[in-house]
Amino acid sequence: MKLLQSLGLCALVWLTGCATTVNRTPLDATSDPEKITLIASTTLSIQPKLVAPNAPATQKLPPADAGSVPQMDVNSAVDQEADQRASSRAIVSLTPPKDLWERIRRGYAMPDLDNGLVHDREQWYATRPDYIFRMTERSKKYLFHIVEELELRNMPTELALLPFVESAFNPQAVSGAKAAGMWQFMPATGRTFELKQNVFRDDRRDVLASTRAALDYLQKLYNMFGDWHLALAAYNWGEGSVGKAIGKNQRAGLNTGYPDLTMPMETRMYVPKLQAIKNIVAQPESFNSHLPQIGNHPYFDSVTIHRDMDVTVAAKLAEVSMEDFKALNPSVNKPVIMAAGTPQILLPWDNAKVFQTNLDAYGGQRLASWTVWVAPSNMRAADAAKKFGMGEAEFRNINSIPPRMMIRPGSALLVPRGTHTEQDVTSHVADTGQVSLSPEIVLIKTLVRAGKGATVSSIALKYKVAAASVAQWNGVSTSAGFKNKQAVILFLPQSHARKAAAASTPAIAKATTARAAKPKRAAVPATKKHK
Repeated sequence: MKLLQSLGLCALVWLTGCATTVNRTPLDATSDPEKITLIASTTLSIQPKLVAPNAPATQKLPPADAGSVPQMDVNSAVDQEADQRASSRAIVSLTPPKDLWERIRRGYAMPDLDNGLVHDREQWYATRPDYIFRMTERSKKYLFHIVEELELRNMPTELALLPFVESAFNPQAVSGAKAAGMWQFMPATGRTFELKQNVFRDDRRDVLASTRAALDYLQKLYNMFGDWHLALAAYNWGEGSVGKAIGKNQRAGLNTGYPDLTMPMETRMYVPKLQAIKNIVAQPESFNSHLPQIGNHPYFDSVTIHRDMDVTVAAKLAEVSMEDFKALNPSVNKPVIMAAGTPQILLPWDNAKVFQTNLDAYGGQRLASWTVWVAPSNMRAADAAKKFGMGEAEFRNINSIPPRMMIRPGSALLVPRGTHTEQDVTSHVADTGQVSLSPEIVLIKTLVRAGKGATVSSIALKYKVAAASVAQWNGVSTSAGFKNKQAVILFLPQSHARKAAAASTPAIAKATTARAAKPKRAAVPATKKHK
């Protein structure tokens, strides 16, 4: 017994010494920054992963009988101590991951799925090595940030591979169901997780915001279902649908795991796709695949902007191509960045300092050539464009206004910034700006026959138009009357005009296409006879 106590004491002292040695490792100002990053990464990679709520506790051995002492062979005790030492040394001497792929592999923590669907997807990807390479090459800009966020939350690092399934790591991807961004958020779900969507930006495409929202959502789903495969099914299919499928199986006395539920084929294939990609990342050579080198260090840095700035100016100051700038800032969908709405931009790590240096040297030169104007009333796009000296086609294009649509009051529209305009766009407009449109009503000039005793008011009531308009169109007062069978000019919607023309005699009924927002004293277009 004394020998066992001595061995236990020695083991405790030895392990304490190991821990103390690790904690005393100096990281002074002269240390290599890359080594510091690697040490931090190693620490994160061995943290315990998130476990299911209400998970069963580790099974305990039954207690020994009172007064009895369990007997243990001395050699066995020594062997166990040696095993503990070896395990401790393995943890202490763990080498930093050689690249980001290795760091992801070390953080795998989800249970593996192994079935025919997984093998089918493995084969599909293995026969398309070029596709795998292009997809993984695109991910280089974003993967490090995602892995960092996952490790900070103690979540399985294979979740960093989910955008391969969702969007092939394309932050500009839009599905047929209107899901957007590399995490493919639907509009309503995006708003639930505080992803702003307005006419100037869509945070479902934003690298930082969408990643934060996606991990928040996945954590919520995991806490609901206690199983990562079910959480992923809910991410794809909806938490309500998965909950109903589980309830159905429970009522039927069936298992409720991911493989046991009845679900759409897209959801049935969802986890197998992720599992196949996970397996390929684990052993790319086994699947005829080549993963591009991705260093275990940040790709981008965030830079704060304090004034509105044209996208072209920002890219020029950072000395990056427009393609690279838009890849890191995909939520910006207009030619200007509004500081009140998007106070930070992402730039390649080395270019962030270049941007700041060039901005400081830019002096008092204008940074933004665009601003926002809020429409005060209903108006045609042509009239709004003319107000700011723009061509109608350019105005429609930059504000995404389709043909034959009218601008409604309160619409926030991008227009050239005046020479003397120095004020930036307000936070209210930058955060909530929307463009509201309504169809341009095409009115037909129609001549109808007045009945006996007809007046301006009775004609207006019959054809559901304003009496003042009838009077203006015919050059009379609102109290005037018409002679029997007198031709009366009306401007009516196309469907109403046809009915009115059909009710008149062929000699009287006439109509022409015209835009009716003008008073009578404006030029009246020529008429077109209806047979």
